[in-house]
Amino acid sequence: MNADAMTIDWREQIFDVLQDHEVRQVYHVPDAGHSRLIEACQTSNSIRTVPLTTEEEGVALAAGAWLGGQRSVLLIQSSGVGNTINLMGLTKTLRFPFLTLITMRGDYGEFNSWQFPMGQGTPKVLEAMGVLLYSVDKASEVKATVDAAARAAFNGGQAVAVLLRQKLIGIKDFGKKKA
Repeated sequence: MNADAMTIDWREQIFDVLQDHEVRQVYHVPDAGHSRLIEACQTSNSIRTVPLTTEEEGVALAAGAWLGGQRSVLLIQSSGVGNTINLMGLTKTLRFPFLTLITMRGDYGEFNSWQFPMGQGTPKVLEAMGVLLYSVDKASEVKATVDAAARAAFNGGQAVAVLLRQKLIGIKDFGKKKA
């Protein structure tokens, strides 16, 4: 993890932005990159967290939240973006605000070859579906970036994804042997 990430708790900043934008529902699949944010949402009295069995459920739930007058966010990893593509068309067809925060794999410092195809394809497939992309790799830029994305989604009625790059979330290394 870089020095910037250690001095600024970017997950707390994201939580604060979600609170500022009155997000009431958070959907997620298990993900180490989002774990501290998920825990903060689970302990909040104002946010309902919903664990998903697959990422595309979050798109449908976001549509339902919007129809019910609530704001929501989907927390996923880039490896699960491919699962959402068919339902991502709902965001344009129904014209509802959609915000997703995506922890990236197959990016800077990746060790797992399985992660590269979807990591590299994530921006391209989201753009092809008409999703606005914001990207962040420095903790000092997280709050402003997530706030801008939330404004575009909730005030501008757009589908928006924030790509939380591996320079920000840290490089995974399961191959090191401990002494």
